[in-house]
Amino acid sequence: SRAAAYSKLGNYAGAVRDCERAIGIDPSYSKAYGRMGLALSSLNKHTEAVVYYKKALELDPDNETYKSNLKIAEQKMKETPSPTSGPGGFDLAGLLNNPGFMSMASNLMNNPQVQQLMSGMISGGHNAMGATGSSPSTNDLASLIQAGQQFAQQMQQQNPELIEQLRSQIRSRTPSASNEEQQE
Repeated sequence: SRAAAYSKLGNYAGAVRDCERAIGIDPSYSKAYGRMGLALSSLNKHTEAVVYYKKALELDPDNETYKSNLKIAEQKMKETPSPTSGPGGFDLAGLLNNPGFMSMASNLMNNPQVQQLMSGMISGGHNAMGATGSSPSTNDLASLIQAGQQFAQQMQQQNPELIEQLRSQIRSRTPSASNEEQQE
């Protein structure tokens, strides 16, 4: 309820914080997701708002307000690129502000194998004489790719909504794609 009050007062950051707390306490509380969508829309974070509206509708499929707000957020998302978008319209800042993504990234970085791999790649560029080597070994790169693939699988299992959001952002990139991509 305080999140709704914050939104009415224009304190959308406060509303987001309260919604995050409410979702943490009760992940099945649809109003928290709906209010989070509203606060994020007010902050012009339409891509993130869409994810929360979809979750609210998943929990309360007959709620007409969520349906209407979702349509509005989707339309605004198409009309205006996010001010925090990177190349091709990819909303990196939105991704980094997503608690689900950051939790999974933290888990990946706390994995001892990944820590060892990163440490080896950082220090592996120097030989015993202190001179810089040419590049990381092929084995290091293969291990890094494998760790990335494991991370992607973990993300897909833990947060399929986030993966769908990433896919839609990639699909809706600006027409700076190469000729091969445009022909597909």
